[in-house]
Amino acid sequence: MEFTAIFEKVPEGYIAFVEELPGANTQGTTLEEARENLKEAIALVLEANRDLAEESIRGRTVVKERLVTAT
Repeated sequence: MEFTAIFEKVPEGYIAFVEELPGANTQGTTLEEARENLKEAIALVLEANRDLAEESIRGRTVVKERLVTAT
């Protein structure tokens, strides 16, 4: 998976978010810290979205499969 990370320099360090993934945002004192925190934020958002999706389909007849995209 590949995402676009946006980092903005602010007086306290950096704020960061992912263009393609609303809710994946964080901050860090350094660019490297913000980058690492953003990786963690991505993992947490994807996990939370997966949990919500599982809950919404519980008890329903669905087709669930892996989907790989080239972009």
